[in-house]
Amino acid sequence: MTPVEVGAIFLAGVWAGTINTVVGSGTLITFPTLLAFGVPPVTANVSNTIGLVPGSVSGAIGYRRELVGQRSRILRLCSASCVGSIVGAVLLLALPSGAFSAIVPVLVLLGLVLVIAQPRISEWVALRHDAVPHHGLWWVWPAIAVTGVYGGYFGAAQGVLLMAVLGIGIDETLQRLNGVKNILGAVVNAVSGLIFAFVADVDWTIVLIIGLGSVIGGQIGAHWGRKLPAAWLRAVIVTVGVAALATFVVKG
Repeated sequence: MTPVEVGAIFLAGVWAGTINTVVGSGTLITFPTLLAFGVPPVTANVSNTIGLVPGSVSGAIGYRRELVGQRSRILRLCSASCVGSIVGAVLLLALPSGAFSAIVPVLVLLGLVLVIAQPRISEWVALRHDAVPHHGLWWVWPAIAVTGVYGGYFGAAQGVLLMAVLGIGIDETLQRLNGVKNILGAVVNAVSGLIFAFVADVDWTIVLIIGLGSVIGGQIGAHWGRKLPAAWLRAVIVTVGVAALATFVVKG
């Protein structure tokens, strides 16, 4: 691997760690970068997944103040992410590479619509429930599990889907939910990455380079993301989601 390739992958890791912490979809930066340097698609996908784990942890640490008082909620939702990520990782290893190509854009589009409509949907939900449970409405757990399946399989725009589910199903501020999103994303990447480490072709040099870059990016994303007002954060989520959707459509 040449110094230019190492530098480009490292910078991609920094940017991916930053955008993952604020929104999600960092895979849309690192995955194409690896493909551009000739890394086989499956190797690129699994190496990228493992490499982004430290960045997710770094971002979660950066949001530690927003996570105060959410321990029981996080533990419950992490179990959903864990189950979903195992299923997603197995599907990636067992199914043809293009098996989810049709459903991915639909999921991202649905996530965008839900994020945009989240304030009104949340008001509508609140009117029909005396009080939203601390852990969220009944459908939040299975919805997080489904998002985990998607994240274990590929993961790009997983953050958009997570924020849509959390924002509608849990009565909490967007920034505090963003902190939860970072934890759930880290769990999905870590669990699926552990599976890949044992049964898939992993390039550990790439993992190290992306990992180092994503740790730095996680701190950058936490520093700036925590300062964004709710409306701005929602706008960033939608912008990144539209970019992800456009990428999928063009590739399709």
